[in-house]
Amino acid sequence: MAALQQTPITFQSRSPPSTQITAKFNPLKPLNLSFSGGFSSLKIPNLTVKLSGKGGGAAGAKMADSAAGSYASALAEVAKSNGTLEATSADMDKIDKLFSDPQVYKFFVNPTIDLEKKRKVIDDIVSTSSLQPHTANFVNILIDMKRIELVKEIVKEFEVVYNKLTDTELAIVTSVVKLESQHLAQIAKGVQKLTGAKNVRIKTVIDPSLVAGFTIRYGKDGSKLIDMSVKKQLEDIAAQLDIGDVQLAV
Repeated sequence: MAALQQTPITFQSRSPPSTQITAKFNPLKPLNLSFSGGFSSLKIPNLTVKLSGKGGGAAGAKMADSAAGSYASALAEVAKSNGTLEATSADMDKIDKLFSDPQVYKFFVNPTIDLEKKRKVIDDIVSTSSLQPHTANFVNILIDMKRIELVKEIVKEFEVVYNKLTDTELAIVTSVVKLESQHLAQIAKGVQKLTGAKNVRIKTVIDPSLVAGFTIRYGKDGSKLIDMSVKKQLEDIAAQLDIGDVQLAV
């Protein structure tokens, strides 16, 4: 695995210059990485402190979005420069899955927990997965700069940057049951034909309320929808007959 060169990265937000953040991605110590790809052995200490929510309203949310986008762009720049953009994208999927666990997220955003304990957990994550060294280092930077609470937003913003860099269209396919790979491949080809994108990335969601069939959401911010679900057909029939919601006997 190639070592990451020490690269100064400037995180330029949309805020005034006084809020500009500068950080460096420093090379990590040699790491022994396993390729199990999971976090099953990860142990998070029990939390005994309740966290109080942060305020800020719409202005605070906008600043957080701006910061998350800046961090995501910086990470993508590093990954692109050392030829690990695809691997880093896979890393972000793993991080997204990890921080989707409420216990893990609360542990890392808890300000009363020592930074060294958090770094130790990151080391455990690296030892049980194939995270790129610069990805692990990036998470440590977020911890050191007390911005780890942005990690979920950074994952989303990184996906946006990645899709732009690789001309990839994201399509979210929602169905009642898991679709076969050949069906997903057909959907991907259809979305590619509609959008003209070089690549199509499929994400799947299970939603029993659709009754049967599936939906495809794509475009900027998921603005376009193809609805081939039985639920939609029933709603259309109900609208035509002006009988309101259709109740199904199960």
